[in-house]
Order: sequence, then structure tokens, then C-alpha cells
Amino acid sequence: MINKVKTWADEFKAFAVRGNVIDMAVGIIIGASFGKIVDSLVNDIIMPPLGWIMGKVDFTNLYFTLPTKLDEIGAMPHYDSLEAAKSAGAVTINYGVFINTLISFTMVAFAVFLLIKAINKLKAAADKEAAEVAPATKVCPKCYSEININATRCPHCTSEI
Repeated sequence: MINKVKTWADEFKAFAVRGNVIDMAVGIIIGASFGKIVDSLVNDIIMPPLGWIMGKVDFTNLYFTLPTKLDEIGAMPHYDSLEAAKSAGAVTINYGVFINTLISFTMVAFAVFLLIKAINKLKAAADKEAAEVAPATKVCPKCYSEININATRCPHCTSEI
């Protein structure tokens, strides 16, 4: 039983320190931070001017208030802000917050697209460089040793090439 636990622990250790897991963890941490930056960009930089252009609309305060009872459909209460509606316990559909979230998602998706595009371009350039590099060695047909590409005689078996 102890050997199985030790084997399992060794396998987990090998898995955890493998490059892919560490890269994934770093990606998640950077992604979370990037998400906060994009949220701030959308909520603090993009949405205020967009709301101003659309007639001084604050997208976070765009919502529908649902009636408290089904028989009161015509008499929906009005609140000055989403915060006031929530503090009063009203049931709301927050479509303005949803619009902010959609814009944030679109920006994150576009940024990831640009990042992947740049990475693919770098990979393609590296692959092209690797393909262009001529081999510096060849294999001796007699002893199968690796020798210099310009050699005319194998230094290992002395056969003529």
C-alpha cells in the first residue's frame, strides 16, 4: 500500500512540474489579471463615452424591473438606479450589465486572437529558419557513424565516401 502511494506521489510530482502544467498555471494567472484590465477598460474607459454619445446613458443602470406578483403586471415599481432596485429587493433583468459583459468578452476574444496570430507568426518564422539550415553532418554508409558533411573518408572506419 505504501509503495502504491509513493508511486502515485512520484507520478503526481512528475505531472505537476512538467512544463505544460506550469505554463497552464501561468496562463490562468495572467488571464485572470488580463480579464480585470479588460473589465476596467470597458467599464471605466469605453462605456462612459459610449453612454454619453447615446444620450448620457449609464449602461450599468439599464434594467427591467419585474412585478413582485403576477397579477401586478401593469404596475411595475420604478427605481432610480439598479442599486436602489436591488436594495429594495426587486427582481430585475440587468441587460445593461449584460451589454458590458458582451463588450468585455469581445475585447478579450479579440486580444486572444491577436496573441495567437502573433505566436503562430513567430512559430512559422522559427520553422522556416529551421528548414533553411543545411545539415552539417551525414551518416557513413559503412559504419553508420555521424561524420562531417564535407568528409571524403570516414574517421571511424576509414572507408572512402
